[in-house]
Amino acid sequence: MQNITPTTHAGFERYWRLNFQAETDIFLRHERSYLQGLIPSMAMTLTTYQVLDIYRKQLGDTFLTAIQPDRTIPSPLRRQTSPDWIKQTNMVGINVRTIGSFWNIMKYMLTIPAAQQSVHILPIWEPGVVASLYGMSSWNINPEFFDNSLAQLIPNLNTVEKQLKVVLNLLHATGRIVGMDVIPHTDRYSEIVLANPQYFEWLRRNGLDIVDHRADLHEVVQTEILQFLAQNGSATDQNFPTEPKLFFSRDFPEYLRLQVLFGDKEDYGGRLQRRDQLITHLYNLGYEPVPATMAPPYRGLEVDPNPDSKTIDEAGRVWRDYRITKPENMSRVFGPLTRYKLYKRLDDNRDWTIDFEQPRTEVWQYVCEKYADIQRTYNFDFMRGDMSHVQMRAEGVLKNVDNFYDIHKAIKAHIRQFVPYFSYFAETFLAPDNEMGYGNEVDHLLQSDAGSTLGDLQSMVVGSDRFLSEFARYRNILETTDLAPNFTIMTADKDDPRFDEFYLKGNAVRLFCGLFLTDMPSYMGLGFELRDPHPEPVANEFYTKLFVFKISEGAKAIKGDYRWGQNGQLFGQIARLREFSASILPEIYGEEVIWLKAPNGVSKVIVWQVKQYIFAANFDLEEAQSLDEEKNWEILFSTEGEDIDGFGELSAGEGRAYDSVASQ
Repeated sequence: MQNITPTTHAGFERYWRLNFQAETDIFLRHERSYLQGLIPSMAMTLTTYQVLDIYRKQLGDTFLTAIQPDRTIPSPLRRQTSPDWIKQTNMVGINVRTIGSFWNIMKYMLTIPAAQQSVHILPIWEPGVVASLYGMSSWNINPEFFDNSLAQLIPNLNTVEKQLKVVLNLLHATGRIVGMDVIPHTDRYSEIVLANPQYFEWLRRNGLDIVDHRADLHEVVQTEILQFLAQNGSATDQNFPTEPKLFFSRDFPEYLRLQVLFGDKEDYGGRLQRRDQLITHLYNLGYEPVPATMAPPYRGLEVDPNPDSKTIDEAGRVWRDYRITKPENMSRVFGPLTRYKLYKRLDDNRDWTIDFEQPRTEVWQYVCEKYADIQRTYNFDFMRGDMSHVQMRAEGVLKNVDNFYDIHKAIKAHIRQFVPYFSYFAETFLAPDNEMGYGNEVDHLLQSDAGSTLGDLQSMVVGSDRFLSEFARYRNILETTDLAPNFTIMTADKDDPRFDEFYLKGNAVRLFCGLFLTDMPSYMGLGFELRDPHPEPVANEFYTKLFVFKISEGAKAIKGDYRWGQNGQLFGQIARLREFSASILPEIYGEEVIWLKAPNGVSKVIVWQVKQYIFAANFDLEEAQSLDEEKNWEILFSTEGEDIDGFGELSAGEGRAYDSVASQ
């Protein structure tokens, strides 16, 4: 790495202040794909004018097209016809709430090299209860991600939708691939649910008792919503049909229903107030959408009588948590969320049994069309399927599946009719059979047409028995099936105090493997590069997971902005790693991995070859490990620094690269 020697956060801040112009000039001459030595926390302090000027100079005439929201910059994948690129990409995950706006993605990406070419943007929609990004309350883009400074400098970028489109344009112009979340549920009382009660499952509660959950209860709810309109009138001047069957049909389009029920899209406060009034109307009658569940047996609900399960909201409404009547190990009920009702029910839902032979095709069509419209509007390249592990068929994964096997599969297939390279990255943790979903998770993902999956390496201490065995299993899946598990480094939506033990050591070797296992995808959440070791939990503002929600009270509350770590030593290791990877990854990206010492679930040392280059990693975080035999290889790089000489032992947690040809 050239000219950078800081090992502290303050040192990097000082370096950047002194070398801003020199490093920017290197970037603008396209000699480097990122601004070397720029820590993300300092990138966030760049002014909007500075950032616009950098991209204007980098992109030339393309910049002028990219900042026009009615224009579309083609994807870097536009000439591809296969979605299989997802199986080898290096991905960065961004929770926009941690950095404040869509525009700030462009600041952060100045710190990310081209080798990490894919960007996963966490959910972008208006959030619901506890402001969870994964509990979408509407199909509208989240207004909190609007950037005032960008609108001041470019006045025509005066909506959050226009700003998102321009950010996608700029990401594509700079060679990045961009993905969105696809979520198979919404907030329980979302505008989506209330405008389409027929697409969801309902129950009626009286105190601690579920008194009705018949299959067509949505018809009663539709009638009550029309009764609400009869009493309160339309939220706008829009006329509306008074018969439920017509009001909730495609003959009266959803956008008109939304106007009648909640008001104009631009009136955010008015829509919230109107929705709250409708919720109160249904609450007083006992009608609630059925909450989403996770893991077998999925079905069979009862009200939790525990006094701690009761919540009283600001309006004085008393809500109760639910629980599975016959729970298994991982059974969960997500009170704030409700799933789309994709299938009919057996025996009028008396025993909470789904009829998987009877898909409700109008619901599938609705969800597929909605996500296709989002893809088309903003030009997303892939989808990250939230809760992809859900497989509710108790008999396990089907041998032969149709278009109604899995909603993520259906969405991908629908979009690929128009965007052949559109791919599916699944959120699953490769759990044991029948734990997170019925049957084998890999079989389910293959039948769902997922290209890659997140996996769970980020939830394991590097070098632990579990890490070693799971890594070996992931490699076996990669090499024997059409599914590519990720070498996941950290996730943007799982960085919380529970994960502290996994990041005390071994962070540089995580990224080393993620980059140089060239036949395997990797995933790194924003904040990893500066994450401090936390032997004890620290303030919530240091954890990206706590910004998935927006809670003001209690154990998960955040009081201020996201606070980047101060780990200059880790950032220095990563900065050197990025500089080295930029010199060889363009030559070897996607090339075959040849194992010299393959992961076997026991050994803490792995060694592999890609073309002429040899890579070795020591997953033992406490002791050095021998490479067994002397080789006449020329050392090129070590995560431990520039003073490593010869073959010798690998230090604890070290990653090392050699050239097997240069020395001959």
